[in-house]
Amino acid sequence: MLEVKIANLKLKNPTILASGIMGESSGSLIRVAKSGAGALVTKSIGSDARTGYPNPTVVELECGILNSMGLPNPGIEEFGKEIEDIKGIDIPIIGSIFGRDKEEFSMLAKRMEEYGLDAIELNLSCPHAKGYGLEIGGDPDLVKSITREVKRNVSIPVFPKISANVRDVVEIGKAVEEGGADGIVAINSVKAMKIDLSTKKPILHNKFGGYSGRGIKPIGVRCVYELASELSIPVIGVGGIETGKDAAEYILAGATAVEIGSAIFYRDVDVFRKVCQELEEWMKDNGYESIEDFRGLALR
Repeated sequence: MLEVKIANLKLKNPTILASGIMGESSGSLIRVAKSGAGALVTKSIGSDARTGYPNPTVVELECGILNSMGLPNPGIEEFGKEIEDIKGIDIPIIGSIFGRDKEEFSMLAKRMEEYGLDAIELNLSCPHAKGYGLEIGGDPDLVKSITREVKRNVSIPVFPKISANVRDVVEIGKAVEEGGADGIVAINSVKAMKIDLSTKKPILHNKFGGYSGRGIKPIGVRCVYELASELSIPVIGVGGIETGKDAAEYILAGATAVEIGSAIFYRDVDVFRKVCQELEEWMKDNGYESIEDFRGLALR
């Protein structure tokens, strides 16, 4: 009932672990797999180890979470050792990578493929890491060039992850499609900040961060709707998904699958199983037997 297919990846259900949460170690990936996710995305991995920004790096807001981690990660070589330790996962694992140019992205993608991962997610949308992410992902020519170069160098599916913090999300989406991507992921966290009324200064050490959670769901749904209206490649929706009805809303807007991240904080790691149960109940109540029965209905 909940099975979906994205490129050549077959998912038992449309829920995917979003990059950045519980995706750095083999143990945490195994735990999420056992909690009912249909696929996993690793933490974004770069060429070299990064410690990230000093604390404070995370603050809970009224309707979500604001973070500015600075892309901490062990680097591609050390991460390979974590992948070797993964045992018993029978769902697709998607390697998230970030780089400064098409050559670096291609190198990282090839290493992820060599490690046996099933697909690549290109982080072109991190809102708070200088020299990476959104600084690249806001330029359609760069997005197309990077996507095309990565596709040229790997044989597994490639899914660029884009931001809502751009002039025209469809323009970036078309660049992704023209670059030959197998699908597109939208959206990453939204650039935001929080000021402490006592100190009169920004709370985060980096001043700006990425806002995620339930507060950005309407932005994510809008972006998915616009992209699904104009593109022929699959769209994976991200942003504020905590319940089965949230997932249904994204699918109605045209998403083939959805990524879940911040909801782990609110509903624990079992959120994947809960979202699937709630989505299946909603489908039965509305007379749908498969995801394709209602995907994109809001576009018609």
